[in-house]
Formats: sequence, C-alpha cells, structure tokens
Amino acid sequence: MPVKLAVVDDEQLFIEGLRLIFRAEPDLEVLFDASDGSDMLQKLEDFSILPDIVLLDLKMAPMDGIQTTLKLRERYPDMKVIILSTYYREAFIGQMVKLGVNAFLPKNTNRKELLYAIKTVMDKGLYFTEDLTRILRDQVMGKRITSPSFTHTASLTVREKEVLTLICEQYTANEIADRLHISHRTVDGHRNNLLIKTGARNIVGLVVYALVNGYLDLDKKLLAYTLS
Repeated sequence: MPVKLAVVDDEQLFIEGLRLIFRAEPDLEVLFDASDGSDMLQKLEDFSILPDIVLLDLKMAPMDGIQTTLKLRERYPDMKVIILSTYYREAFIGQMVKLGVNAFLPKNTNRKELLYAIKTVMDKGLYFTEDLTRILRDQVMGKRITSPSFTHTASLTVREKEVLTLICEQYTANEIADRLHISHRTVDGHRNNLLIKTGARNIVGLVVYALVNGYLDLDKKLLAYTLS
C-alpha cells in the first residue's frame, strides 16, 4: 500500500513540483492538494480515504499552518504532519514540535531528504534534521522546550517508563509487547496512560517529554531520528 499524502500550500508551482517528485515514487500517492488549512479540512471531510501524512506550509491565508496543525490534532490526532516552509525559524520550530508536528523541513530541502523524511515519519513517527536536533538540544539543555501542555509532575510507573523508553527507541507496539512479554492491548493501554499523564499529544510529544525529563540520553537517542 502506498503512503497517502496531502499537500497544503498556497503556491501552485510548489505543489506541482511536489506532485512531479511523488509521481515518480510508486510507494507514494497524493490524494489531494489544498491552498490553505480551511480548504484542506473541508477536503478531509469530503474524502472517504484520509492521508497518512499532510505536507503543510506555515504561511497561508485565511488559515495558516499553526492554526491548521491545531485543528488536525483535535480532529485527526493520528494523522502525521510534515511542515515544509521558508519560515524555518527556531521560534517556529519549537512551537511546532510542542504541537506534535512529525517533521519540520525548509522548502529548499532536496528531493532525497524529503523522501527520506516521509519514509522515516511513517516508520518511526518523526524525523529530525540536524538543525532541528541542535535546536532541541539547546532548548532542552536551557530548559526552554518546556510547555504548559506537559504535566511535568506526572508520576509514571516502572512499566510506563519502560514502555516510554521503548517507544522513544522506535520500537513498534508489537515489538514492545514481545520484549516485555505483555499483550499488544496492554502496550496500547500504557501508551494511552502516558499520553494522559504527560499531556503529550502524540509520539513526538512523548519523545520531547522524555528528553526534557531525563528519560533519554539526548545525544544518543535524538540523533537516531536524523538522516545521519
């Protein structure tokens, strides 16, 4: 089954360029494109099949990328979001990571990295560029990545900490179940409890929470989500 994509951007030439790239990839399929967030949300209601990944610009009108991401997280929490934007600023990056964006790429990224990012987001749940890794490292070390949406006083059980670590180490639910000798349903239960307790929105939030609270070795684990 090909990975189903939606492209949201107000620059038609950029959309057409992405379509040309994806048309040459048998494992990718563009379901539709949209000119802004409100246009995309309407199309999501009209389509019977939902995209696996939304490729989203930040600067659009009337609904920009930040507003669109908030709506997507409310209505389609499992849908993956990759930001493709010329507004590749540290302030935007930190905000989008907190919102649970799965990847953040500049628009001048090359074809190889874009395709790799899509594959990595599908396989691991998120993709970090080297720049994003550096920014997250700086913000974590400076305690500037914290967010009111996180519950920093969350009391995690020993099993929940084990599941959190394995999630961050890119293990699937089935692999976690095998390693811990528990059922897939039990793993899902622990994951849901982690989301509730930490206030994280998705796996991205869980990884950031784990980094902020010292459950992960920053240099060892965060780099696993980069091209290197």
